Amino acid sequence: MVAPTNPTYATAYARLASLLNISLASARRKVDLRATQEGLRAMEDKIALAGRMAEDAHAGSAANGQLLDSLLTAVQSEMNFMDED
Repeated sequence: MVAPTNPTYATAYARLASLLNISLASARRKVDLRATQEGLRAMEDKIALAGRMAEDAHAGSAANGQLLDSLLTAVQSEMNFMDED
């Protein structure tokens, strides 16, 4: 993949990649695909889109963390259950 010429764009999709735990190339493809779907062509619009996607990913990761915490909490009736090998 060719390195981006705009460092602000690279930073925006790198932040998205970090939040989604995906590669930089995958994050860039996600941003480019969404930009194409929305008809965005200007680099500034793509940077703003990557920022919005990162904010959405950050909000989703907080909700997913709370869901995981609730799923890992033991049910009262199974609190003292011991599993044997």
